[in-house]
Amino acid sequence: MVNRSNILQTWTPVSEKWEMLSSTRCACFHLINSIFSSNSNFKALRHMIRSQPRRLHNQSDLQSLSNAFYNHHNFQSQHNPNSLLSSVIRSITLCASIPICRLIHSRVVKCLNYNDGFIGDRLVSLYARLGSIKDAHHLFDEIPNKDLVSWNSIISVFSQKGEVSLSLNAFYRMRHEYEMNPNEITLISLIPACEILEGSYLHGFAVKSGLLSETKVLNSLINMYGKFGHLNTASKLFDTIKSPNLVSWNSIINVHIQSGLMEDCIWYFNSMRRVSIYPDQATIVTILHGCADIGVGKLVDTFHGNILCCGLDTNIPILTTLLTVYAKSGRLSDSCELFKQMKNPDTIAWTAMLAGYTIHGYGKQAIEHFKLMIQKGLKPDHVTFTHLLSACSHSGLVNEGQHFFNIMSSVYGIEPRLDHYSCMVDLFGRSGRLKDARVLIDCMPMEPNSGVWGALLNGCKVYNNIELGEEIARKLFTLSPLDSRNYIMLSSMYSKAGRWGDFSKVRGLMKSKNLVRTAGCSFIEHEHKVYRFVVSDKSHMDFVRIYNKLDEVMAKIREVGYTLNKEFVLHDVEEVKDDMVGEHSEKLAIAFGLLVCNEKMPIVIMKNLRICGDCHNMAKFVSLVEKREIIIRDTKRFHHFANGLCSCGDYW
Repeated sequence: MVNRSNILQTWTPVSEKWEMLSSTRCACFHLINSIFSSNSNFKALRHMIRSQPRRLHNQSDLQSLSNAFYNHHNFQSQHNPNSLLSSVIRSITLCASIPICRLIHSRVVKCLNYNDGFIGDRLVSLYARLGSIKDAHHLFDEIPNKDLVSWNSIISVFSQKGEVSLSLNAFYRMRHEYEMNPNEITLISLIPACEILEGSYLHGFAVKSGLLSETKVLNSLINMYGKFGHLNTASKLFDTIKSPNLVSWNSIINVHIQSGLMEDCIWYFNSMRRVSIYPDQATIVTILHGCADIGVGKLVDTFHGNILCCGLDTNIPILTTLLTVYAKSGRLSDSCELFKQMKNPDTIAWTAMLAGYTIHGYGKQAIEHFKLMIQKGLKPDHVTFTHLLSACSHSGLVNEGQHFFNIMSSVYGIEPRLDHYSCMVDLFGRSGRLKDARVLIDCMPMEPNSGVWGALLNGCKVYNNIELGEEIARKLFTLSPLDSRNYIMLSSMYSKAGRWGDFSKVRGLMKSKNLVRTAGCSFIEHEHKVYRFVVSDKSHMDFVRIYNKLDEVMAKIREVGYTLNKEFVLHDVEEVKDDMVGEHSEKLAIAFGLLVCNEKMPIVIMKNLRICGDCHNMAKFVSLVEKREIIIRDTKRFHHFANGLCSCGDYW
């Protein structure tokens, strides 16, 4: 048999060998030693590594490469091997292996001199990207002549990995042990990882050191203060910037979106446009995500126009986000139309459209969309399957869900993750197959998290399986002791069963941990403004008209069979059950919508919690007697109410 390697060695110039090898499926890295055992030049080796970095994919390949470096008699005589080593290190990152990194470190770098710190800094960053903070820390301490770049590198490494104490310690050491002055890069590496106390200290340091005039530092501080809800401070810092750049505008817009202040966000956006700063992809995506969170569909139309004006209408990531926002705003038809107009949508766009079908409860359409995606030659990823399994769960498609779960790994090579198991447990739990859900959990190859156990607890709540529910709740109290939802689900099970003593114990446990139930609130958009309602809300200027309308509607639906379900208010407020259930935020939003929304348009409401059974029932009756379409999005999905029925089939 002809030896291809020997043929290559005999007649192919060194500079061309790699090009021939890279044309085959196999990288043939064992040839490296023979190729570079002769008096070859390093340009060929550098070209090989830079042009085909993904071929450095396993231990044997890297062993051969390191041997080639180590044995090459010209290696240490090269004037500047750093650029070559930089290419090697970038390539190593792709294989994401700590042992391989240590191999190259020991066989190559240790035969060099650390004096310039260049390679040391590169390897510190590499160890960090591979998740080995300990190795990064030790290597950093080995570098004898640490310059400012070295210190900034290690501070950035610690900050990105959430090691705030190590970041601050390095910051202290560079100033006091090495008497080195930080620069703006130091601060912008450190500030994002800080809590409010440490961030405030760095703010003061920036003032004293004269670094507060640096726009990058101000941008970091704006983001930090905004993250912790200190909007006044963030806004004041923004006002001190003489000429805010696009990053500055994006920062101040983002912190207001994080706090749900869309009106202020729009004001800043318009101000940015007035000073001739044009939005980029980050600006538009940030604002669109803010719109999606509270479902302000009409406001999205405005930004759709801005996308067109800015020439971003062919930007697939932006269009994908816009598609998602339309879906989350209750306008699935607009999402579908936008998807049809997209040229060559990628896997993320296809998955976003599938997610749109999922949250609207259209499981069968989601499956058809998935099949079409496969026919088009696109490869699904783990996110695609998460939405697909969720679609099956919310539509009661048990057999279909099991089928897709099984073919994830066998057909598409995607090993199920925790979120996939959570979807399957939810699928079994919603259909009453609690034993199957428990068996699946017991067979998981990894430890189930609170999401998996929480899905089973919800199934226990739906089907009143208190015995299993108590067992699961105990696990959740250990895994997530501060998650009030688990306590509330168990207490609701006790309440429904009339076990008031056990109910009181759970409530007492919540009180001892200072846990409170998240206040329910509903949002509805009218004339480009978002109105917020909470239970028994009287803050609206027209609250008298709203309550009169609610009383009128409640009287109408009682005449056709609606009865108030008091199960959804806690036991110890029995005397006000009627009032509290009757004035849930969804009901107030529906009454407001009946007053102000065009009769030909659906009433679209966003809820921050899962809709309760009584409000769900009430919305069905209102859609019947008022002949209006009502769309309510809760934390799980959309509910389309029309003619006395809901699209979820009462399966949610």
